[in-house]
Amino acid sequence: MIATYQDFLGDSKNIKKIFSPYRVCPLGAHVDHQHGLVTGFAINKGVEFWFAPTAEETIDIRSLTFEGAVTIDLQQRLEARQGNWGDYVRGAVYALRKRFVLQHGIRGVIKGSLPIGGLSSSAAVLVAYVNALAEANGIMLKKMEVINITSEAEREYVGLNNGVLDQACVTLSKKNHLLYFDTDNNNYRLLPKNAEMPEFEIGIFFSGLTRSLISSDYNLRVNECKTAAWDILAFKELPLNIQEKTFLRDIPEEFYLETKAKLPPRFARRAEHFYSECKRVRMGVSAWERGDLHAFGNLILESCESSVKNYECGSPELIALYEIMRETAGIYGGRFSGAGFKGACVALINPEYKQTIEQEVTAKYLEKFPQYKDSFEVHFCEINNGAEFVQSTDYQNIE
Repeated sequence: MIATYQDFLGDSKNIKKIFSPYRVCPLGAHVDHQHGLVTGFAINKGVEFWFAPTAEETIDIRSLTFEGAVTIDLQQRLEARQGNWGDYVRGAVYALRKRFVLQHGIRGVIKGSLPIGGLSSSAAVLVAYVNALAEANGIMLKKMEVINITSEAEREYVGLNNGVLDQACVTLSKKNHLLYFDTDNNNYRLLPKNAEMPEFEIGIFFSGLTRSLISSDYNLRVNECKTAAWDILAFKELPLNIQEKTFLRDIPEEFYLETKAKLPPRFARRAEHFYSECKRVRMGVSAWERGDLHAFGNLILESCESSVKNYECGSPELIALYEIMRETAGIYGGRFSGAGFKGACVALINPEYKQTIEQEVTAKYLEKFPQYKDSFEVHFCEINNGAEFVQSTDYQNIE
């Protein structure tokens, strides 16, 4: 039994802390796995990870969010996926070991500041673990290396066939900037907030549901997009690649338009979402650069509409939240966050309306879904820097 977490971590001189933020993707929904264009912010809520490097080849992690502890002996073969929160620790070890020898372990305590669901907490914890293990082993990682390592951990070990949107937002974001990232070639820009743009904050509306992307239709949607790409190539009588290396981004939009009527409707809708969403990203970047927050917000609303109609995701709860947001004064735009099967909705909001937004959205949502009165939550956040080591003495009061 641990008396205090400070006792568990040991000598205060050795304790380090990394803050790994949650992320919001205003535009670029469901396209990163097809090598599309995305945008993102990190927010000032996320994962706090206190850790102490050790001379032993053992990893010992405690969570303040989930029960149990994770212990890994680096001298032994890595265990298979367990289906619990420890998979993310093991996934970080798995992906790092593909490149480096890990000779030093860590003792750590991890804590999340918001409910799980829709803000890519999985990417936040993976980025924290990878950075901490690299620090403990004297490994210098560039930001793109962190993105690739954490993406491999989630795809190859955890089992979620996502792109690099989440990891890029968590790692690259900068306060008062919009991240514009091309997942096909990893080129990105950090676009500063226009001085003429009105002030805004991020509203986060947790539906009260939790979700597992692996057990949802997430991986199915990825395969449907790849099948749509295959069908387009087949109708054009072009060579097919293996599905793992087939992406809609590699197919010109005109090929899609020429074959759209021949595609099975389900696959046509998936392709329609991809091409239209990439257009919205380009338009959104232009709106952001000229400081037009209203146009930017309207594009976010259109993105969510396409997610419902073309990508066909969204639980009844999230669709209801989206419809409520559309009618609420002070909200520039909003959509599902994350995969959109459960979880949360996010919105860009006018800070002057925070109180009335919270009251109105809460009242209308709980009128439709009173069963979530104890789990529905509203939070307001600001955009922030990506993951970084921070100076902190708050290990004395971890709880």
